[in-house]
Amino acid sequence: MSEFIKVAIDAMGGDNAPLEIVKGAIEAINENKKVKVYLVGREDAVNAELSKYTYDKEQVEVVHASEVIETAEPPVMAIRRKKDSSLVKALTMVKEGTCDAFVSAGSTGATLVGGQLIVGRLKGIERPPLAPLIPTDKGASLLIDCGANVDARPSMLVQFAKMGSIYMENVCGIKNPKVGIVNIGAEEEKGNALVKETFPLLKNCPDIHFVGSIEARDIPAGEADVIVCEAFVGNVVLKMYEGVGYALLKKVKRSLLGSLRTKIGALLIKPALKEVLKEFDLEQYGGAPLLGLKGLVVKTHGSAKSGEVKNSVLQCVTFKEQKINEQIKAKLCAKDEAEIS
Repeated sequence: MSEFIKVAIDAMGGDNAPLEIVKGAIEAINENKKVKVYLVGREDAVNAELSKYTYDKEQVEVVHASEVIETAEPPVMAIRRKKDSSLVKALTMVKEGTCDAFVSAGSTGATLVGGQLIVGRLKGIERPPLAPLIPTDKGASLLIDCGANVDARPSMLVQFAKMGSIYMENVCGIKNPKVGIVNIGAEEEKGNALVKETFPLLKNCPDIHFVGSIEARDIPAGEADVIVCEAFVGNVVLKMYEGVGYALLKKVKRSLLGSLRTKIGALLIKPALKEVLKEFDLEQYGGAPLLGLKGLVVKTHGSAKSGEVKNSVLQCVTFKEQKINEQIKAKLCAKDEAEIS
């Protein structure tokens, strides 16, 4: 195949690297022949994992990197000092145009810092937000921002809403996606200073379909397709989502296996239960893209297994095919620059 969508993968990043990272990369290329992965990391370790699989050699390239950025390291210092780390080398490949996208389960801080310092922001973007898809009763919603910008300004939240709308319409196929801002009540006058100042800006923004405030309890119901907030609130929402889901799953399993009667019932409902649980499995949605950069950067969970890695790689293919960056530049950056001038 002459033209691949090229994805640089931090093969050494995450709790389960390189085993699950390499496995997920191979699953992705075996599922989609349009993608080529560049596994960046310690060559011996990566090749040892690759030897376990059968795959098209044209779709895989190993790029040696002698260093690894650990989760506990200060991000800025690590990026500057470890030039031969898997994370820095993979991000540099995106910057130089060798690859279209980057995927890592490694240090979130280093990924965020490296995305901005190495790949760089699109002109006109104030701050790139981290935006994962989260499961809801109606499908999935985009939580933007969940970890990149703790101290955001109202103008940044407006940009988040615009970028989130572009992403949901083109990647998830939701026409005119509903945008809501996370608040402690539905009334317009409620909220902290940031929400109160941002609300009228979103309300009067012609580029989005703003539906007002959304309370945390309404997020799982899918009341908004794009959920706007600053990173502190977003991260709390995401972690609570994950924690409650895990606790409920444990409780359901314990109840179903508590007696012979419930075990028989569990066998009867097992197929339907599997389908429901699959819909609420965060792994199937891939990673969280860092929107507003010159190239695509995707952060997966540190504990990501092969399925999440695979879906993150395939997510990059959709992002590239739908020309999300080009749309952000055309619909958001150029307009904002015109307004400034």
